[in-house]
Amino acid sequence: MKRFLVSIFGALFFRWAYPGFNYHEFPFRKLFKCFVAQRVFGINRKVPWPVHWTSEVKAFDNIQRGTETPGSMLGCYIDARNGIILEDNAWIGPRVSLISMDHNLLNYNNYKEEQPIRIGRDCLLTTNSVILPGVLLGPHTVVAAGAVVTKSFPQGNVVLAGNPARVIKTLEDYSPEK
Repeated sequence: MKRFLVSIFGALFFRWAYPGFNYHEFPFRKLFKCFVAQRVFGINRKVPWPVHWTSEVKAFDNIQRGTETPGSMLGCYIDARNGIILEDNAWIGPRVSLISMDHNLLNYNNYKEEQPIRIGRDCLLTTNSVILPGVLLGPHTVVAAGAVVTKSFPQGNVVLAGNPARVIKTLEDYSPEK
């Protein structure tokens, strides 16, 4: 019955609302709630993938996403005005902030041009972590809860924690079979 409902809603609504998005891999109840919030109430209306109604996505055109959906978790703030690149299997937890733009310190009405944020493949950004402008995270980087990442860690296979974030542990290569 559930598969039937997903197929009907998919054919009628989800295919139109999220073109090119594989809605079969997303939990139906969450997808339906995101659909109502985005298409009926207009919260993050223009974003072409499901976004949680408590999350905010700015400049979604500047986001290159891999296989995951940024902003689908509770309370995320994603500001992509300088660009955000998310590679495959980059997971974003609840209340994560990705802030790609920073104010000019001499004139607060202006913004600084920065490199885009780049999150490598197989990364995990956990609850309340903050990624600041120009940061590059290498493959299989885990950002601990509450960490504030102010500089790049391109080597990958590490756990970052703290404010400002620093390497607290080295990991083996990512393996989905383990």
